[in-house]
Parts: sequence; structure tokens; C-alpha cells
Amino acid sequence: MTVASQELAPLFPLGGLRPETRQYLAREALEHTVGRGELVFQAGDIDDDTVYVIRGDVRCDYPDGRRTLHQADSPVHGRYPLNDAVPRRFRATVESRDARLLRLNRRQVEKLIAWDQISRQPSFRFFDERANGNDWAYRLLQAPAFSRLPTGNLERLFQAFVEQTVAPGEVVVTEGDLPGDFYVIREGTASVTKTLDGAPKVVAYLAEGDAFGEDGLLSNQPRNATVRMLQGGRLLRLSRADFDSVLKPPVIKWLLPAEAAKRAQDGAIVLDVRLPEEVAQRSITGALNVPLARLREDAPGRLPPGRPVIVYCNTGERSAAAAFVLSRLEYDVSAIHGGLAAMLRLQAQQQAMAEAAKG
Repeated sequence: MTVASQELAPLFPLGGLRPETRQYLAREALEHTVGRGELVFQAGDIDDDTVYVIRGDVRCDYPDGRRTLHQADSPVHGRYPLNDAVPRRFRATVESRDARLLRLNRRQVEKLIAWDQISRQPSFRFFDERANGNDWAYRLLQAPAFSRLPTGNLERLFQAFVEQTVAPGEVVVTEGDLPGDFYVIREGTASVTKTLDGAPKVVAYLAEGDAFGEDGLLSNQPRNATVRMLQGGRLLRLSRADFDSVLKPPVIKWLLPAEAAKRAQDGAIVLDVRLPEEVAQRSITGALNVPLARLREDAPGRLPPGRPVIVYCNTGERSAAAAFVLSRLEYDVSAIHGGLAAMLRLQAQQQAMAEAAKG
């Protein structure tokens, strides 16, 4: 059910946000009605929701036997979330005839609250008072790749951005160049062109709030695409040093080889992002091969949605770039720490242990 932004105004801490921030939160909110006796969540649950009770009563049963009642019309706790602790501390069950619940993504709430506060600072350079002037920022913060960015890093990120004016037709990055800066489009649009099968081909269009330039920074390889502005506008540029210290570490989820092997046994897709020639020399048995340069274009057709993905390369550099790309495509993705060599060492150890057990 669609949620009106004014419904968020009485809720804490949403009431202190700018109206436009609440509008963006309302777009992502989910409102639904549940009947008496239905479970809202169980003690110990780990989930991503901030839950508000808009109408009705919810009984809260703690593992130690304590019991409280969360009432929507209570002046004491009606404005507050239904215990936002993770894991959940109690079992929540609808006590009244029914209850109307409002759910928001917890990380998204934190990001937008942080942006709202940061943008109020007198020294903040990027808030735009015009209607829809901050669409780029909300779109950037909603991108899956930025969902893992700790709230504390947001202020450092925006402080590190340098604004750059660009003209229509201007080439910002060129395929084959050495990796340089990371960019976010604040105003304007751009095309992304790659050399595929020997000829340049437009593979994507970028709009306000879209980012580019991370592939080369993460893989430490030359730029794999050319980005040309279609309209004049403004970019926010982040230096390589700031990208490495502020944005890169929290975005990439690394797995040790043993954990990666277990997740693969549980059904995760193992993805080799090296070139086919490298795969032919040695690889992990059963791994799917999509080279990094083709990943953005080929992933939707090659990787089933909903399944976790584990990426690897020789050392981990291309894996980091692949993980960033796939996270922006909304995959649950991790990278193997130490790359192929680490996995092969683990397999050799496991084989040696198995042979020793036989003998």
C-alpha cells in the first residue's frame, strides 16, 4: 500500500527530517494490515526492517517471561519503532483485532537521516534548495552498492567530493586509460561505450545519481569503458586515495576460502571473472566464467536472481571490482580473500587430510 509522506511526520525520529527526505522514505515504505494473533517477528530474528505500529496493539513477549503492550495510540511509545534491536529481543504478536504496520529499510533510514543532518551544516556545499535539486543524492544513497557504507563514512564521502563542471560531448574517462578518479553525476546525463567484438558499442546510459569509474580503481587495471557527457552538467569527483579510504573497504564483503567453500556447498554461485585463457589454465571446478570486462552486460542473463554470488580472480583485485559491479546490480555478492591461489591451497590441504585419513 502506498504511504503518504505526512504519515511519517508523527514518527520518531522521522518528524525532524526535511519534508523532501520524508517523501523519499515514503516511496520505499511498505504498509500492511495483520490480524489478531499474527506474528510480526520472533525473538532472535535478524531482519532489515524498522517497524512502526500505526494502528492497533502488539504484544511483546520476552524470553525471560516479561510481557509489554505496544499501543499505536499511546503517548509513551506510539511514536517509536517496535524495538529496533537486532537480533530481535522479543516475540511480537498482534493483540488487537488487527494492526496496521509500517515497514522501512533500517539501513536506508539511517542513510537518509545522516544525509539530512549532514546537509544542514553551514559548511555543506552540495545541498540544492531548488525543487528536486537533491534527487541525485537520494538516488546515490539508494544504490545497493552504497547500502553497506557505514553511516559515519557518509560525511567523509561528501566532504571529499570535488565538483567539476562538464560540457555536452565532453569525454570524462577513456577506455584504455590508467585508472584515475571516481565520479558521481550530480547534474546531466552520459553514455557508456565499450569496445565489444572489435567495435565501440554504447552499453549504458547514466543519469543524475549514477556513479562510474570504480572498475579500474578496484581492479587496478586500465579503464574498461569510455564515458561521454550527453548534456552539460556537474560531476562530483572523488580521488583515488579518498575512494580507497572511504568507499572501498566497507563496500566489498570478503570471505576466507573455507567460508567461501561452505557457501558454495550451500548453493552460492561461484563466479570466475578472469579471461577465458586464464580459466583454461586452472580454475575452481564448477565455477561460472564471466570476464570482468563483460560482467555489467552479461550478468543479468548469466546469473540467476536471488542466489548469492561468490567471485574470484587470481589475486582479489578484479574480484573487488566485480563485487562492486554486482552489488550495484542488486546481487548478494562476496569476494574470496586471496583469490584463486588461496582456494587452491585450501583444496590441496583438504585433499591431503583426506588421504591421510585413508592411510
